[in-house]
Amino acid sequence: MPLPVLSTPLARAVPWLACALLAGCATATQPVPYAGLQSSQLLRPNPQDTTGRIPYRAVSGVPSPDWRSYSRLIIDPVTVYRGPDQQFEDVPETARYALADYLRNQFTARLATRFRIVDRPTAGTLRLRLTLTGAKSTTRGLSTVTRFDLAGGPYNLVQGLRGKEGTFTGSVSYAVEIFDAPSGALLDAFVTRQYPNALNIAATLGSMDAAQAGVEKGAEELLAQFR
Repeated sequence: MPLPVLSTPLARAVPWLACALLAGCATATQPVPYAGLQSSQLLRPNPQDTTGRIPYRAVSGVPSPDWRSYSRLIIDPVTVYRGPDQQFEDVPETARYALADYLRNQFTARLATRFRIVDRPTAGTLRLRLTLTGAKSTTRGLSTVTRFDLAGGPYNLVQGLRGKEGTFTGSVSYAVEIFDAPSGALLDAFVTRQYPNALNIAATLGSMDAAQAGVEKGAEELLAQFR
């Protein structure tokens, strides 16, 4: 006796049900206005963010700065956040510090194309403070496989086209605080969570590759803000 064949509607539904389950694996904890930040009391939900990557930004009542008036930049050493609201998901201590070093190196390399990197607060100098507040590692193997299997492939394709997060993929969360260096006045601050495009296969291979790709993406976005 031949095996029963699934009805067409059910057969069509199975992949989408699997994708719905995978969608749960693509979600992650969103950043918060971390209480230990200097700018924490000024951080508010960011209505101008349509990507979900920058959910909180400082509201200070001060007019937006003219970034063109700044040509020098001080970059403070990156701090690994220790507050109880930190969001490191099973990322070991050594990996956190390695990611903090990567954060500073990538931001320095990219911002050096726009600013002269200095260590003294003269006129026309910004101070950048980066705080690593969280990270999630990639589920190696499973993350790559779901880019190609029947359930994960279509889901990740859609996520990639939307610029959203892929399945079993790592990410990085950090805070950016920008000051006028001579006066110490806060000019801008935000918290962000960055991750690679869902179609970036290379970022699925190592446990921290996606977090590093997120750092690179965030550095490019900050550079674009200053231009």
